[in-house]
Order: sequence, then C-alpha cells, then structure tokens
Amino acid sequence: MDINSTTGPLAEITADWLIVGHFTVDSSNPLPAPLAELDAALDGTITRLAASGDLTGKLAASHLLADVPGLAANRLLLVGLGHTDELDSRRLEKALVAATRRASKSASVSAAIALPELGSESISDSEAASLAAMALQVGCVGQALYHTDPSRYAFSAASVHSPADDAVARGSVLGEAINLTRELVNRGPMDVYPESFADRAAAAAEEFGLDCEVLDENRLQEERMGSLLAVARGSVKPPRVVVLRHNGGPEGAPALAIVGKGVTFDSGGLSLKTSEGMKTMKCDMAGAATMLGAMTAIARLGLPVNVIGLAGLVENMPDADAFKLGDVLTARNGTTIEVLNTDAEGRLVLADVLAYAVDLKAERLIDLATLTGACVVALGEEVTGTFSNCPQWSQALEQAAKQAGELAWPMPMHDLFGDLIKSDVADIKNVGPRWGGSVTAAKFLERFVDKTPWVHLDIAGPSFASSNKPHREGGATGCMVRTLVAAAESLA
Repeated sequence: MDINSTTGPLAEITADWLIVGHFTVDSSNPLPAPLAELDAALDGTITRLAASGDLTGKLAASHLLADVPGLAANRLLLVGLGHTDELDSRRLEKALVAATRRASKSASVSAAIALPELGSESISDSEAASLAAMALQVGCVGQALYHTDPSRYAFSAASVHSPADDAVARGSVLGEAINLTRELVNRGPMDVYPESFADRAAAAAEEFGLDCEVLDENRLQEERMGSLLAVARGSVKPPRVVVLRHNGGPEGAPALAIVGKGVTFDSGGLSLKTSEGMKTMKCDMAGAATMLGAMTAIARLGLPVNVIGLAGLVENMPDADAFKLGDVLTARNGTTIEVLNTDAEGRLVLADVLAYAVDLKAERLIDLATLTGACVVALGEEVTGTFSNCPQWSQALEQAAKQAGELAWPMPMHDLFGDLIKSDVADIKNVGPRWGGSVTAAKFLERFVDKTPWVHLDIAGPSFASSNKPHREGGATGCMVRTLVAAAESLA
C-alpha cells in the first residue's frame, strides 16, 4: 500500500476516515491546533464536545463524528495523545495504531492522519509523521490470514498530513517490513517450513536488491554445522541456512551480522512439549522472520552500511532418527555439546549460525530468538531481554530500541552463569539448572561468537501477543524490526 504525504487545510482532505490526533483538552482554554481549525469548519462542534467532557484527549481515547458536512472527509476520528510533556514514540504509536485498527474493519476504505505540532524533546514532527505512516500500514493488517471473511482490511488509499515526504516514506517501509515479519510468524507450519521460508527470503532478496545464498543440507554438512543438523534429524523437512547481504557500505568495510533463530515448528523433540505448549510453536521462527523483515527495510532505505542477515531454519520433531538425550554434538567451531534436553534446541541452531557469521568476518553481531520462557518470567510479555559480551555494543542496541519506541532491558552475564553449563562429558551442556535459565542460554551462545561484539535479544515474550488489544493485534507483533534498522543506521 502506497502512503502519500499531503498538506493544505484539514477540511479539504478527502478520505473515508480523517484521523486527527490531539493533546489533552482543557475546556477553560482555547482549542489548540488542529482542533481549532476543525472546530471552525464544524460550527463549534468540537468546542461543545470539550465543554461536555466527551472529548478529553486521554491517550488512545477516540471520539467518532460520522456526520461531518463541513469536511471533505466522510468521518472524523479524534484520537487522544495525552499530555504534551508525556508524549513519546511508544505512546504515539499506541494511539495511532488503535485509531487505524478502528478504521480498518471494512473493505475499500481510505484513511488520512493529521497530527498537531508536537514541540516534544522526545519525538520530532518528522518522527511522528513516520510513525503515522507505519501505523497506517500495521493497524489495518490482522492475524486472520485463513479467515474466509477477514476481520480487517488494508486501506484502499492512505496519506499523512505532513510536508516530511522522506519521513512518511520511511514509516511506510518500516510498516511493510513489520507486516512481512508478522505474516511469516502468523502462518502455520504447513505453509512455513525451512524450504518455504528460504524460498520466501530469496524472493524478497530479488525484489529488494539483496544478495541471497541458501545453504542446503549437503552444504551444511560441508560447513560442519553438526549442532544445527542434529536438531533437524527428526523432521522430514530438510534444514536450510539463508544468508542475505546488503552491500550499502564500501567494499570490504566491516559488516554487521543479524542472526535469527528459525525453528519453524518446535514440538520439543523427544523432550516432547504438551499439546498446550505446542499451540503457538509456529512462532518459534520469529527471530528469523524479524531478521528478514529488517533486511528488507535496510535494503529499501538504502542504508550506507554492510549488513549480513542469517537464518538457521529447522523443524524440531520426534522421529525415530531424532537426536537424543545423552548425544554429544560437535558444532562448527569445534565445541562439543552434551544434549540433556531436546527442547533446548534453539541455542543449538544458533550456535552454528553464529559461528558461521564470525567466519564471515562480521564486525558486530546481533541474534534474535524466541529462546527461553525464563526471560518471559523475568521481564513479562512486552520486554525484550538483552545479553551481551560488550557493554558499549549493548548500550548502542538499547539506545536503538529506545529510539524505535521498543522496550528492552539488559540482563546480567556474570561468569558464574557460564560455569552452570559445564559438562562432565563434553565442553558444555545445552541446559543448566532451572534458575537463571535465560542467562545460561545466553552464556551458551557466547561460546560461539569468539571475541566479536555481540548482543543476544531474547524476544520470547514480545514477539507473539496472546490476545487482541485496542492498540495491538493478537499474534505476531513484528517487535524489534525497527530496533534492528536503527542499530544498523547507528553504524553508518
């Protein structure tokens, strides 16, 4: 969906839905822009709404005027942005996505968004315009991919009332990248498996100008990815590793590598999950999907950096040939791993792909994975845990997340956690004790990044929402796509 930037009087904007953001209304003071402009066109209707207390400006609260003869638009949706001094990108996104979700319940509907001048230190007007475009892309797309009667429809036309053309274009690109990630995670494992994901990645690479290489099972054997291949043994679906390259920087310049866990379905293997535990395991490839979404955005935005995107793609199934408890695996970098739980498979996949990224001479590493329930216990369902071997790189990632309006929190990486995964029969074991499970998983991954500055993002909580909310669709969220783009931009 193309999103245009427009200027001119609000009363002349032609759309089925004109969405106008406004700050908290105080009935004792004059209406601020853009409410004052609309109020004049509507013969004082908004003044009366403010006086009656029906229009408050509370964050994400909306008021619909379905009969607006003074406007070119068919409907006017006023959406609250809260207090001026409290507005940030996260709050603005919440308000705007709630509004676009409300407007997208019918087919063939057009929408436009207009915002006040923010005057905020935490978010600029151009950043707000970018968020508005992103909200128009994301809010109208749901998770009901298999419904015969969709509950949400993409807008037939959309615009943002802003002179910031580049910002609007950027927001639209980010929104489409997030939707790509969401779609891949929301699709079932009959549709998304290692080969089909690799095909989708190759198609996206051709469309957006990325170099793409797909490593099949024979090549993975040649590359000594014994840890990843062990996880794949129980499935009839052969594994794949996808390598994407955006060559936006000088030839030979250092590259950032983004590595995504792509377990397209996780039954737990022989350490079988319960049926309840498997219900959402189509989402265990969210790390790989996030990498792909981010790489398409990085390419489309033409960022002047070199970025390598890698996805380790497997199914984890309990076949007669499945890897077993007590097996000792040899990873690409020569590390031996004692398997004590086949449901701790994501780290086994990432181990080989991280080591491969190191061998590709990446200067910095980020990996993303729905890795541990322990991280969800620690941080809840909306915060990403960050784990790193380099404080400076970790702080840069946390700043990128803040800039993107996404929540991330640093976790400890003390050496004592590494001691907890030492094995009596191999170099390490793939699980430690119950306590500190998210950190011991990260310490496991650290064994495969050598000395390269690295950040692990555990997205087990925020990547998949258990239910709908007014400001958010249930299912895949596309979290961290914007953070990855911001991180790549920080290296330019």
